[in-house]
Amino acid sequence: MIEVIGVGADGLAGLAPRLRERIASADVVIGSERLLAELAEPPSTSTDSPSTPTLERWPSPLRTGIGALLQRHAGRRIVALASGDPLQAGVATTLIKLLGEDKVYVHPAISSVTLARARMNWPAERTVVVRLASSDPKELTALRRQLYPGAQIVVLSADRSSPAAVAEELMRSGFQFTQMVVFGDLGTPHESRQDTSAECFRLDEEVPRLHLICLHVIGPGTPANSLAPGLPDDCYRHDGQLTKRHVRATALAMLEPTPGQLLWDLGAGAGSIAIEWARSHPDCQAVAVERDPVRAAQIAVNAEQLGATGVRVVTGDSAAVLDDLPDPIAIFIGGGATPELISACWQRIGQGCRMVVHSVTLEGESLLTACQREFGGELFEIQVSRAEPLGGLSGWKPARAIRQWVVRIPLEEYDA
Repeated sequence: MIEVIGVGADGLAGLAPRLRERIASADVVIGSERLLAELAEPPSTSTDSPSTPTLERWPSPLRTGIGALLQRHAGRRIVALASGDPLQAGVATTLIKLLGEDKVYVHPAISSVTLARARMNWPAERTVVVRLASSDPKELTALRRQLYPGAQIVVLSADRSSPAAVAEELMRSGFQFTQMVVFGDLGTPHESRQDTSAECFRLDEEVPRLHLICLHVIGPGTPANSLAPGLPDDCYRHDGQLTKRHVRATALAMLEPTPGQLLWDLGAGAGSIAIEWARSHPDCQAVAVERDPVRAAQIAVNAEQLGATGVRVVTGDSAAVLDDLPDPIAIFIGGGATPELISACWQRIGQGCRMVVHSVTLEGESLLTACQREFGGELFEIQVSRAEPLGGLSGWKPARAIRQWVVRIPLEEYDA
């Protein structure tokens, strides 16, 4: 069992006596350099503490390093120190995922997010929290997905370069009028506040080491800010291998994106199905498989530009890589379906799973018809026509018809 103790802005001295005693009596204390520095004199409320705890800094990266650290201190009583509420985009969330709920006990403090919301008078239910784990520009992908007119966002910065990076991202996204408030040292006597806008923020502005950013997003927005399925085709970079907007919206409705579930997008092309699945909720995950390396690289670019943090790109032939992928809850095959591929996919799905397969060829139509006879499901023909000038009048110009096979394994019919 690891006890995680949240520490407020007033440091260890602000902790309740019982928590200070828990730290003093621990065998090992893990924390940041800043918090461990306060343990130069153990914060015990008694004078007969048997020993001084072993101090350990959090490993970096945490996920790969925490296992070895805990193994090194197996059998000893461990206390971990974290800032504010350890479950608010904090270390306790990671520890629970790694160790399990029964191995972690959390003592929360007031978080910097709570203090920031109080300063801004923002209700919790309308505020989004985005954590920047590093100064890598790719970290801004998580912020990109949350940008829409009127959004209220608290950004937990990675370092002093974060406010400038956020301002630049807002400018690129057309939200240059967004209100930016940079809070420093919240809850301490040195608390500071800097009010500005994205376009007025000076990129060389010095900010406190401990800070966060509040954004009230202002601007017209673009279609790419919508989280509904069926983004305009021109939101994607592609070479023509793209599931078109109306067909994509239909496919995603049949796939039913659900938080915490994994999608396989096989023969992903531009990655639009995987990307819009992942954009539907932060906990939606997708694996986009594409054998063409150039297209695979383009999927990664599209995912980053559209804020789809849950997309993983795999370069390779779909049938050849399935054994290396985690089991999905939904599968989409947008092209290149074969009896062997569909059979392999069928072996990997279980109760509640959905599979959607598209085809535009006569051979593909025959395959889908045979699959519907063997596995069940429904067949649809999707025909989209657009009105275009025809001489001095207008007429309908049909796009190529799509044959769609949709199959779902109901919970009550699944035989494990």
